[in-house]
Amino acid sequence: MRIRKAAKSDISNLLPLMRELAEFEKYANDFAVTEELLREQGFRRSPPDFHCLIAEEGRDSVGFLVYYFVPFTYRAKPNLIVKELYIADGYRSRGVGKLLMKAVTKEAAQADCGMIKWYVAKWNERGVQFYERLGATIDPNWHEFQMSEKVFRDLAAS
Repeated sequence: MRIRKAAKSDISNLLPLMRELAEFEKYANDFAVTEELLREQGFRRSPPDFHCLIAEEGRDSVGFLVYYFVPFTYRAKPNLIVKELYIADGYRSRGVGKLLMKAVTKEAAQADCGMIKWYVAKWNERGVQFYERLGATIDPNWHEFQMSEKVFRDLAAS
């Protein structure tokens, strides 16, 4: 198993894994990511909108972790935000997720981050257990709020 930073040439292998994640997390009908979008936002922009780590076994891409940085926090250090972590069916429970998380912790240390954060679906009990085994905790002090595009556009227009 090899973990490395994704390159432009990985996009055609990455997109099917992202679609699998969308199906797993039940938002496939809203999935709008394309190869061109990945190319533009991840590999043409400087700085990129996101970074990505790929897990490979031989020539097969078997997992990925997408992350980005929030540069300004109260700690006066950036936070690293894990946006997506997905391991293909058949490769789960084989240590791939731990290898990806270990690789992203090295990215956070190199960027002098003060914290790594991410979200987990409440129904994803295996995911919660996995993160807890790594030493992560659920933040009991904060609620996540969200505003849909329709709601924020309505508010902006009011």
